[in-house]
Amino acid sequence: MKKAIIIGATSGIGKELAIILAENGYLVGITGRRNELLEDLKKKRTGAFITSSFDIADIKTAIEKLNELTIQLNGLDLLIISSGTGDINEELNFEIEKRTIDINVSGFTNIADWGFNYFQKQKSGHLVAISSLAGLRGSRHAPSYNATKSYQINYLEGLRQKSASLRLPIFVTDIRPGFVDTNMAKGEGLFWVSTVEKAAKQIFTAIKKRKNVAYITKRWRFIAIIIKQIPGFIYNRM
Repeated sequence: MKKAIIIGATSGIGKELAIILAENGYLVGITGRRNELLEDLKKKRTGAFITSSFDIADIKTAIEKLNELTIQLNGLDLLIISSGTGDINEELNFEIEKRTIDINVSGFTNIADWGFNYFQKQKSGHLVAISSLAGLRGSRHAPSYNATKSYQINYLEGLRQKSASLRLPIFVTDIRPGFVDTNMAKGEGLFWVSTVEKAAKQIFTAIKKRKNVAYITKRWRFIAIIIKQIPGFIYNRM
């Protein structure tokens, strides 16, 4: 039986991925801040989930909990980082920016490093992280969110390069969603909003194919190409 851990499985994409993995024969460690939601998910499929409640912004506790959870799972093949935050912050409230950085940069890096080091010692494994299409350019509406997602994209690329240099079967997959119908989808005029179920199914397919990068849903790949090509003097006025 394959073993997986999902960071951020209390709701949204993480929760749906946990269900899909369980349905495909994985034993899944599910984590999040809200223990009652983890326990509710655990009841849906007897014997498929092991829970561990913690906040990834708590650097020391997160690693302690992950080590304990891995022992309970008796190993680890797949680590999915699906925990993140972001808010509209046009007033540049520093507390909002700091919380975003604490979770999306410090918390993310701590978990990603732990996972990669575990897989390096094991000499195999698969690290998956949910970044965002937003990481391709900056945003006046949510500066820290876009910036931290850009950080994640580049960090994952660095880990992918590191894996190649080690010549080990450690796979690093960067999942870049557009709009998905979760609490993270904020703002007006949203389009091409995917259901959580559809997004999770496409993510699972990308995991099985061990893709380096996957846009979710697939049509957002074309938007990504356009976004990258917009000249700065035009983008600055948008």
